[in-house]
Amino acid sequence: MNSDAGFSLEELQATVGQPRESTEWMRITQDMINAFADASFDHQFIHVDPERAKQTPFGTTVAHGFLTLSLLSHLLQPLVLMPKNVLMGINYGLNKVRFPTPVPVDSEIRASATLLSVTEPQPGRLLLTQEVIVHIKGQPKPALVAESLAMFVIGDATAKPAGDAGKESAA
Repeated sequence: MNSDAGFSLEELQATVGQPRESTEWMRITQDMINAFADASFDHQFIHVDPERAKQTPFGTTVAHGFLTLSLLSHLLQPLVLMPKNVLMGINYGLNKVRFPTPVPVDSEIRASATLLSVTEPQPGRLLLTQEVIVHIKGQPKPALVAESLAMFVIGDATAKPAGDAGKESAA
């Protein structure tokens, strides 16, 4: 993963507060919803039973909020702000997550992101905090608003880890 391509710390800090374009639209199918229900053991009828879901205010089945959240890694791939000399990137978690609008089956969603901060919590680590919004085509309110954290380990891939310094082979 190590690459000289990418952004310097100064370049990343210069993008703070600048929204990045939305990704391509992605259709949420009933098969995706059913697969997520099986994986998460959440088979609530509003997700998996089209006939019963017709009787709800939604009028159809809706995606699990956590399905929408789980798609962030995919949706944000084109928007990643990769620092220079990355050895490894880690999904570091979320500070806030809200699901303002349910995602009806066969809706299309996409994501946009705004970098909120770049910090260096320790040498060789960059923590990027960004606001992520998942939009539903044709809906004024978003499906998801989250504050997402990504930790990047920066360094020289040819350098030995600090714990191995000075060790000789026993062979």
